[in-house]
Amino acid sequence: MQQYVDHDPSPKASDFSCSFLTYDGHKGTDFGLRDPALLDRGVFVVAAAAGRVVARRDGVIDKIYTAEDAERVDKIECGNGVVIQHDNGWQTQYCHMKQGSVTVTKGQIVAQGDPLGQVGVSGKAAFPHLHLSVRQGNRVVDPYAPNGRLSCDGDLETLWDLTPAYQQGDLLYIGFSDRVPEFDDVKMGTVPQELTPQSPALVMYVHGFGTQKGDQLELEFTGPAGTIAQQTITLPKDQAQMMRAIGRNRKADWPRGSYTATARLIRNGVEIQLLQKDMRID
Repeated sequence: MQQYVDHDPSPKASDFSCSFLTYDGHKGTDFGLRDPALLDRGVFVVAAAAGRVVARRDGVIDKIYTAEDAERVDKIECGNGVVIQHDNGWQTQYCHMKQGSVTVTKGQIVAQGDPLGQVGVSGKAAFPHLHLSVRQGNRVVDPYAPNGRLSCDGDLETLWDLTPAYQQGDLLYIGFSDRVPEFDDVKMGTVPQELTPQSPALVMYVHGFGTQKGDQLELEFTGPAGTIAQQTITLPKDQAQMMRAIGRNRKADWPRGSYTATARLIRNGVEIQLLQKDMRID
């Protein structure tokens, strides 16, 4: 869970826990992909409850949204999506699904858990994810706070059968490259990662979300000959998503063998996430 419903009526934004994992006017819950490779492999979106499909769209390309795409996605910001009508005026809407993946038709009756399509990055989507909106009539409902009361102390009465944990920040993924990658490539899983003894550089990168000003990010990259790069970074601001990278240019052929990248996210002296990943150069 990377972003939540905005409960602040002002131009500022606040999620149900009185934190910042939302943005002004956000009307849904965003389920991101921890590993970007899952975008190609396919992660199914399923119906949250039984109902009837009253709207669907497919055919919108998968592309990370930028300001230049505003005209292209005008009136189709949801991208490829499905709307399901449930009992008692409830609706759920599923947005940003992968082009060509929507499996249901308008008027179709679906059961809870039936597949609707796959997670994508269509419409006005800044990263691959599913946006789930819940409504009763014209009222936007946050499944974490259906009565509209904020729960800054974590005491919740939710709509979930099993309430997903709320995380105020997390490290999602570590990768390797022969250069500092573009952030859009990191989010889409399109960073070239084939490394050889002759690669011009060795770089480790880490992708995270919900990082806060003052967080410490400890990065360490080691190989058969010892430490390649090591750095502790104090993050300068709150960020919904972030990417950092460290590495070293090649001075001689890289030794063949195993390499390890380690990333720790520390907040107020407490480690809140540790990621480690290995790779080989043969």
